[in-house]
Amino acid sequence: MTTFTESATSFISSRPDSGPRGRAWSGFESLGLPTTADEVWRYAPLSELDLDRYLVPATPTLAPSSDFAESLSSLAASVVRVVDGFLVDIGDPVAGVTVDVDTTQSTLGGDDPLERYANDAFALANAALCPATVVVTVSAGTVVDGPIVIVHSANASASLPRTHLVLERGANATVVEYYEGGDGAIVVPVSEYRVAEHASLRLVTYQRLAPTTWHVARTTGLLERDARLSQAVLGMGAHYDRSRNDAELLATGAENELRTTFFGSGAQVHDFRTHQFHQAPRTRSTLLSKGAVADTSRSVYTGLIEIEKGAKRTDARQTNHNLLLSANAHADSVPNLDIRENDVVCAHASSVGPLDALQRWYLESRGVTRADAERLMIQGFFLEMLDALPKSLARLVEGDVSLALASVPVSA
Repeated sequence: MTTFTESATSFISSRPDSGPRGRAWSGFESLGLPTTADEVWRYAPLSELDLDRYLVPATPTLAPSSDFAESLSSLAASVVRVVDGFLVDIGDPVAGVTVDVDTTQSTLGGDDPLERYANDAFALANAALCPATVVVTVSAGTVVDGPIVIVHSANASASLPRTHLVLERGANATVVEYYEGGDGAIVVPVSEYRVAEHASLRLVTYQRLAPTTWHVARTTGLLERDARLSQAVLGMGAHYDRSRNDAELLATGAENELRTTFFGSGAQVHDFRTHQFHQAPRTRSTLLSKGAVADTSRSVYTGLIEIEKGAKRTDARQTNHNLLLSANAHADSVPNLDIRENDVVCAHASSVGPLDALQRWYLESRGVTRADAERLMIQGFFLEMLDALPKSLARLVEGDVSLALASVPVSA
């Protein structure tokens, strides 16, 4: 097998559910890879993407976890390990929590993947080629004290993991999805989260892949009556880091808080997209996206708040701030509102700019060197995002950010 297509068709034919996988693959082939002529991909370096550099693995490629993964795992109530999309370890048992695999390619919304992801070629590729869906279920009324950590290791040249998190009525849990590895690879994760009535999910997604990785991710949260999803998405690694994060607020009282954060260096591209879809009255969403780009890196933020007719008394807010640490860095910000109801409160704001010269002067006037002043200002910029994380994880991430900043020159 010398091409991505050959390895993909061989993988599909070897699976017992080759029929639905084949249909998803046909959907992927019909769509084809996107081009920069597509508005939602106009900023992506697609000319650099050659799928034939990658092969779909038939089995996981096992390798030791990183020191960071081990440090993160030491903080967890249970650790689930996934390698190249294959579930390899379900971790220690936690009362009220089950970990299983699903090979049916179903979605948590109950619809066919060909319908839900009809215009998303990468998500269709995931439906065709993911080894199986890792399903974590927290039973009704269960409160999990410590975080459940899912470590995704990408050791093969192509990794397509799929995760479902299901919180039943009144459940409460913190889950961390962590991605590492992927040197010279393409990593295409798809995750779905169903938060039932009165349940609460605190979710952290931390992408720390190799700087040569293509990372194209998509998540969808489905929130029922009085459900709460507090989601933090952090991107530090990958050459091209694309993360689309959707939330569907399906019933009265549902709440979604989403914070996305990235730090770009070298020639990285961070491409974040969000969609908060309010389908019921008295729902609430709060989105804050903050990131910094240095060297010749760039970032793109595109967000959409959509409010359906009848979703009265919705409160939806969207904010994006971008910090330029180099004259050659670039950031684009495209917030959008689509409102089909009058009785709502909506707001959006964005900013792009360098470090504040007056704030830097103030620190320097107190004896702080210029380099230290700049580091303090950048760390302060990220502090609001780190405060949303569990404290133990925030300390690990802050150390990561500090190391990255120490190696990046800052210019006006």
